[in-house]
Amino acid sequence: MPVAMIDDLEVYYETHGSGPPLLMFAPGGFDATIDKWLTTTAWKEMNALEALSSEHTLILYDRRESGRSAGRVERLSWDIYARQAKGLLDHLKIDSAFVLGGCMGCSVALAFAVRYPAATRALLLHWPVGGYRWKVNGWARFFRHLNFARENGLTGVVERARRGKSFWQDSEAGPWASVMARDSAFAEAFCSQDIDPYLGIVSTSGRNLFDRDTAPGAEPEEIMGVKVPVLIVPGDDPSHATSAAHYLRECLPHPEFWNVMPPEQTTKKVCDRILEFCHAHG
Repeated sequence: MPVAMIDDLEVYYETHGSGPPLLMFAPGGFDATIDKWLTTTAWKEMNALEALSSEHTLILYDRRESGRSAGRVERLSWDIYARQAKGLLDHLKIDSAFVLGGCMGCSVALAFAVRYPAATRALLLHWPVGGYRWKVNGWARFFRHLNFARENGLTGVVERARRGKSFWQDSEAGPWASVMARDSAFAEAFCSQDIDPYLGIVSTSGRNLFDRDTAPGAEPEEIMGVKVPVLIVPGDDPSHATSAAHYLRECLPHPEFWNVMPPEQTTKKVCDRILEFCHAHG
């Protein structure tokens, strides 16, 4: 099992194929694991990894606090997620890559491009999250966990997490649920911390990540400074508001907006469009 130690955290990753590197930020909200590229609604019609790896070296990983990767109780932010991805590129000795984000991974991709412009060859944003409903739903998840932790204590949080559901599947279990479910030492340390600072970390994490009614990840002034070409594939549901995609189209200096809406966006068409874009900007 390939594991990299990044920022003192174990990160599970995989590479597939050969060719120009394609760094992939998984969809799936707070359950951003490699398998989501094959199982989420927009990607399950065919093996997208097989299609994309025909021309690229795919770099995939379970984001921290997800799947087989480790986590740490600290204030979560888009910059922290981006730093983890840059650490993975450094571990693999890759200077730059095409950067593909899906769903919430688009926000990580934006943060990555802003923070590490030299490492970003081009951006591909598939179904950027955003919109008022996305923000309110995100706040609600954090509020439910805060209320559960206050009422049941941290021992109760661990017991809830041991049911094996992620934060995205069970809000009461909290952002570190997946780590607690598989790492008994982490769960023990989690229980021993002071609950009041923990509640502060959860509150500020929620505000950091769900801070606007449009696409999060970077400030508009920062987005306007992204110089690389960008492909935007719009979504159209309460989590992936089309308005978020248009906001990015407005702010980014060099956008290519794929004016094809779901459900016409089959997985094959999306993969073909990604390969076409990368080839044009390779």
